[in-house]
Parts: sequence; structure tokens; C-alpha cells
Amino acid sequence: MKEYISSVSPKGQITIPAEIRELLGIKPKDKVIFEMGEEGVKIRPLAARLEASYQAIPALTPARTLEEMMEIAHEDHAQEAAQEGL
Repeated sequence: MKEYISSVSPKGQITIPAEIRELLGIKPKDKVIFEMGEEGVKIRPLAARLEASYQAIPALTPARTLEEMMEIAHEDHAQEAAQEGL
């Protein structure tokens, strides 16, 4: 296991060593999460949660215009309203 030493500034800031930043994909201005558990403290990038959900829903095939999507939504809503009225 490799160990890295970093000092804490008077403001409580630390520098994450370059090798660890590269391993975790942490870039300047990224936010990180510190998780405290029974096994100690873990650090991970906050972006991991956001990236995991990016494009989780596939694009419509075929691509639709805003007007077409609005028409589909209105039709769906009208059908739901009609079913509730039965």
C-alpha cells in the first residue's frame, strides 16, 4: 500500500496528491465527498454520482421536435384524464 503525506493549511485545506487525483479523476474545481464509516474515511469525487445518471434515459428514436413532444404529452394526458372519468 502506498502512502502519501499532505499538510493541512491554516484554513483546513489539504492538497490531494496528483497520483490520487488522477486515479479518482478529480480535476480543479471538482467537489469531493468524505465518507466516514467503520473502516475509516473514504474520499471520492461528487461527479461520480452525476456522471452515473448522465444519459441514463436513451434519446427518443426517431428524434422529435419540442412541438412533437408536447403533442405526445398532451395526448397522453388526455387519455389518462379520459380513463379517470370512466
